[in-house]
Amino acid sequence: MVHQKLFENFVNTHKLQLISSGVPHHLWETLYRKVSKQIFDAGGTFCLLRIDYEDGNRGEFDAVWQLRVSNEQGIKANDSQQIYIVDHAWTFRMENAKQQLYELHSLRSRLANLLNINQDQDTENLIEEIYKVMWKYCNYYSIANAESVEEQTPIWYIMDEVGSAIGHSDDPNFRMVPFFYIPDQMTYSVVFPVKDVDFEETVTRNFVEVECTEEERAAYLLPWQYTSFLEKDHSHKKLNADYFLSGHVKERIPSMYKSQGAAFKKSSYKVYSEYNLINKYLTDPKFKIVDSENDADILWYTKHYKTFDELAETPEKFINQFPFEYVLTIKDLLCIVCRRKSDSTPDWLPVTYNLKIELVEFVSYFQKKEKAKLYNYWIIKPFNLARGLDTYITNNINCIMRLATTGPKVAQQYIENPVLFFEHSVSGKVKFDIRYVLLLVSVKPLKVYAYKNFFLRFANKPFELKNFEDYSQHFTVMNYTDKGEIKHMLCSDFKVEWEMQYADHPWVNVEKQIFKMFSEVFECAVMEEPPCGIASNPQSRALYAADVMLEWAENEIHPKLLEINWMPDCKRACEYYKDFYNDIFNLLFFDVVDDVFQEL
Repeated sequence: MVHQKLFENFVNTHKLQLISSGVPHHLWETLYRKVSKQIFDAGGTFCLLRIDYEDGNRGEFDAVWQLRVSNEQGIKANDSQQIYIVDHAWTFRMENAKQQLYELHSLRSRLANLLNINQDQDTENLIEEIYKVMWKYCNYYSIANAESVEEQTPIWYIMDEVGSAIGHSDDPNFRMVPFFYIPDQMTYSVVFPVKDVDFEETVTRNFVEVECTEEERAAYLLPWQYTSFLEKDHSHKKLNADYFLSGHVKERIPSMYKSQGAAFKKSSYKVYSEYNLINKYLTDPKFKIVDSENDADILWYTKHYKTFDELAETPEKFINQFPFEYVLTIKDLLCIVCRRKSDSTPDWLPVTYNLKIELVEFVSYFQKKEKAKLYNYWIIKPFNLARGLDTYITNNINCIMRLATTGPKVAQQYIENPVLFFEHSVSGKVKFDIRYVLLLVSVKPLKVYAYKNFFLRFANKPFELKNFEDYSQHFTVMNYTDKGEIKHMLCSDFKVEWEMQYADHPWVNVEKQIFKMFSEVFECAVMEEPPCGIASNPQSRALYAADVMLEWAENEIHPKLLEINWMPDCKRACEYYKDFYNDIFNLLFFDVVDDVFQEL
């Protein structure tokens, strides 16, 4: 009776996980017994074999280990006892992986044995070899209900020797899934048969369970079996409106507006803002902060707004967003939009592939560059996260293919030769990026402005084209991490330093290129009708932040657009420039264009 009650509690707590993972119902009670008592009994049913290659020449894609059924009666898929828990040899987040390998000798030794890597080499080379090979063995899980976005990013693991010995098959006889046992806060892998398996039969599973085409499947399987994509076309796909709408709640826009442009200018406006910095720093007496949306003339939301048709019923109101503006603020759509003026990627946009729908094209391009021995480092980013979250730099195609399974990602060519800034505190040249605040006033006609007081972010270590896992060397967003101090510099001070460091490249010339780039971006964004482009809406005004890097090309400096953000953090802007929001609101709602703005 007690056992039954405990089992019912187990099911109630884990039911959604069990169902979503596809664990058959008839195995649940055995799984409960084994995880609750930590019973690792796979050794009674399977035998672990290390494969001996007689000539000693194991190929890159040849298995090191093999797991076979040792039970002479074989295994029946309908047997309620046939589920096994597998421990994890190593659990890690990518940003901490190499540090853990450096610190833990026992971990290095175990992984080297598991991965069949010679340990008779110096520590640094051993770690690099482990990191290169381990993606054949890595699996991941995510905690969807974690409290923070950071905690929801993928957690990677390598299974113990038993789990890691299970090889791939397109016609597998077992499945393996991660399982989080809530009472102990422990994650295991569970393995169970999907068909009857005979004595001495090799245990296999399907390494690629995502829905995909045969070509995409071959790409996902690259860590374990080579396929050449050199003959495939690497051109970007042409995408229609369906793609721009996929995964989004469609904005509702009116067929016509009752007035043009919230047409009736007022001498003052009431502002309802969900953003506390506006409530604190918007001090111009022409704007009054109110607590009621109904009383407000200007609605400044921190959440996405969709019902523009309802807003049109009150044509005197403004809102801080445009319909379908996400074509700029989501990374996969931004790169599509920016390619509209030509058939190729513009000079100011790093080559970018959408790994959700251009996986084959990316692999083709990667393999061609690899064959030609060209620079081939990529930064892998999620579609819709900022602050460097779940973002990694690598030239390892196996790693990229594994990252591509963790959720929608883009692969963007990592800037090879960035313009650096000499930082006295570290006695070296560091990577930096520049953030411009951009203001969209109108789509038809197109009216866009840049706030000329740009903002700077610096890496904390001198730049080198190596150690790509070193956040302080390759990333510049420090205000959300514990990676070191944040370097503050006003743009006016930066310009003085710039002229000293790059006297042959006056900042005014560099900035002209940046502004020209921004102008082209917005022209591309309104070239097509919604949902493929930003919709015109007389009640809309918007503020974005564009992140830019500078790159050397034939001794010339060129801007590179990294991303455009909606609802950016403007804390520094308010602290540096007390009239930041006063200036912004006067431009957006009174058309006051003073010398802090540049029309694009």
